[in-house]
Amino acid sequence: MPRSPRISLAEVSRSSGGLLRRGDTAHDDPAHPPTLGDLTESLFFSPGDGRIWLQDQRMVLLHGAAFGHLRRELIDTLGADKARGLLTRAGYLSGTRDAQLVRGRWPDGDLLSVFLAGTRLHALEGVVKVTPLAVAFDKLRGTYEGEFRWDHSVEADEHLAAYGVGTECACWNQIGYAIGYVTTLFGQLVVFREVECRAAGAPACRVVGRHAAAWGDVREDLHHLHAQGFHSPAPRARAPAPHAASTQEGATAATQAPTGLVGASSAFHSACHQLARVARTQATVLFTGESGVGKEAFARQLHATGPRAQAPFVAVNCAAIPETLLESELFGVERGAFTGATRSRPGRFERADRGTLFLDEIATLSLTSQGKLLRALQEGEVERVGGTRTLRVDVRVVAATNVDLQQEVRAGRFREDLYYRLNVYPIHLPPLRDRRDDVPLLMDHFLQVESRRHARTPKGFSQRAMRAMMHYAFPGNIRELQNLIERGVISCDDGEAIDLPHMFRREQLPDDLLLSVGSDGNLQPESAPGRSLREAVADALEGGPGSLHRIEQRLLRETLQAHGGNVAAAARDLGLTRAQFAYRLRRGEQAPEPRRRGRKADAAS
Repeated sequence: MPRSPRISLAEVSRSSGGLLRRGDTAHDDPAHPPTLGDLTESLFFSPGDGRIWLQDQRMVLLHGAAFGHLRRELIDTLGADKARGLLTRAGYLSGTRDAQLVRGRWPDGDLLSVFLAGTRLHALEGVVKVTPLAVAFDKLRGTYEGEFRWDHSVEADEHLAAYGVGTECACWNQIGYAIGYVTTLFGQLVVFREVECRAAGAPACRVVGRHAAAWGDVREDLHHLHAQGFHSPAPRARAPAPHAASTQEGATAATQAPTGLVGASSAFHSACHQLARVARTQATVLFTGESGVGKEAFARQLHATGPRAQAPFVAVNCAAIPETLLESELFGVERGAFTGATRSRPGRFERADRGTLFLDEIATLSLTSQGKLLRALQEGEVERVGGTRTLRVDVRVVAATNVDLQQEVRAGRFREDLYYRLNVYPIHLPPLRDRRDDVPLLMDHFLQVESRRHARTPKGFSQRAMRAMMHYAFPGNIRELQNLIERGVISCDDGEAIDLPHMFRREQLPDDLLLSVGSDGNLQPESAPGRSLREAVADALEGGPGSLHRIEQRLLRETLQAHGGNVAAAARDLGLTRAQFAYRLRRGEQAPEPRRRGRKADAAS
C-alpha cells in the first residue's frame, strides 16, 4: 500500500472543532472528560452471572491467540479479500457502539476529548495502544484530518504469528473501528487507511484518517465496508450497518414496538419471535411469567399485530373482580336481574366481539367461575345474568398467569379441561433478572417517558446507579424498574444525574456481588446505597472518622500524587485555585494536627 503524504493541518477554533499539533500533547488535556479514569470506571464485572459490561454494552474477554486462529481460518477459508471485509465490518460496528456510548454518557464533554476517547477505549479493550500524532477537525465545515501511531496491535501480532512479515498492511478490524467511531461522532464519512504496519515490516503501525472528500476515490474502502454510500435513513433497531445511519443522531439499540415493548436480549427476542408467529392466527395464547414482566403489554402487542387489530381489546383483571360480580362483568346483565340493575349492560365478552379478550391472573378464578368461562369459550355463546337470550360472540381469548397452572391442576385448584383450552400456544416471559441486556434500554425508555410525564429534565444516570441497576435482582420486574425510574425523576433536580439515593429507599442492593474497576486498576466492590460519607471516610482512614484536618491533608496529598506532583492540575481537580491549594497544603505540613478535646473541655468551651 502506498505511503500517505504528510498531512497539512489547518488552524481551527476549539468551539467548532479540535486541534492537536504534531508532538503537542498539551491540547489533549487528560483532565477533560471523558478521561481514561472515566472510561475505566465504565467497565464493570458481574462474575455471578458471567457478564462484563462497558457502560451499557456487554463485552467479552477473548484470548488473543483465539482471535488470531479465527482470523487465520477466515483468511484461509474465504480468501484475504472476503476475510478483510468481514473483519473490517465487525470493527466498524464495534466503533459505532463505542461512539454511541461516549456520546450518550458525556454529551457535554470537551469535543477533542470525546473524539480521542476512542483511542483510550481501544487501549482499554486490549486491542492496541494509540498515540495521536496530529488531529484537526471542524464539524461545521465538514473537514477532518488525523494521524495516529499504533503500538502493540493485537491484529498485527497475530498476523505476524500466522504468516510472518508480508507486503500488505493487516490491521483490518482496527481500521473498521476507527472509521465507525469517528464517522459516528463526526456526522459524515471519515475514512482511515493504514500506511505503515508491523505486519509489513514497519516498527509500528501508522494510520491516517480524512473525510471522504479529501481522499477522493474511496471505492476500495467502501468495498470492504460493503457500502454504497453513507446516508441517514430512519433509526434502526440495532447498531447501524456500514452502509446505513452512520450520521444518525441518537440511534438506540432497542427493539421498540408501538405498544412500548423494549428489549434487545435473546430472551426478549425469543418471546417476540413466538409472538409474531402466533399473532397472525386465531389461536388462544397463554402468557406465563412472574408478576410485572409485561404480560399485558405483550397481549396488547399480540392484538395490535394480529388480524383483529381494528376491533376492541378488552382487558379483565380476574383478581380485581369480586366473585359475586364476576359473572355479570364477563357476560353482562339484564335490567331487573337483581336489585340495583336499573339498565341492561353488556359484559366483557360482548364488548370484545370480533376483537381480543385478555384475562389476566386467570388462576384466581374459583372453580365455579372456571366452569362458566369454559362453556363460553367452547360454545362461543354467552347469556347475560337475568337474561333468556343466547348471544353469539366472536372473541380471541388471551390469558395470563404468574403461577404454574399445571401445578394448580394437580392440586385440584384449576380445572384440567379449562387448562387445555387455554394452553393452546403458551409463551413464557422471562423475569428481568434473566434479560439484563435489556435493563439499560428500559432505563432510557422509562427515563424519557417519566421525564415527559412529570415535566422534568434529569441528566441521565450516575455511574454507580447504572452499575447497581445492572446487578439488581428486580423482584418486581419491569413494573418495579419503572417505579424506581419514576421515583428518581421526581427526586433528583433538573440537570442532575439520577443516583442511587434518588431511586432506592428500603430496597437492598447486593453490593458484595457488584465489582467495578478502581483507579488503581483493581476490582473493588461498589458501595451500598445510602452509605454515609462519614462511614466511607472512616473506612478510608482505617478506623475512626478522623479530624477534618486529617481528612483534608490526606485528600490534598493523594490528589497531588494522582496528578504526578502537578499542583495546578490537582487544584483544578478539587475546584481550588493553585494558590489556595498550595496554601492549604503548606499550612497542613507546618501545623500539628489539632488534639481532640474531651467532654469536660467541650463543656467548658
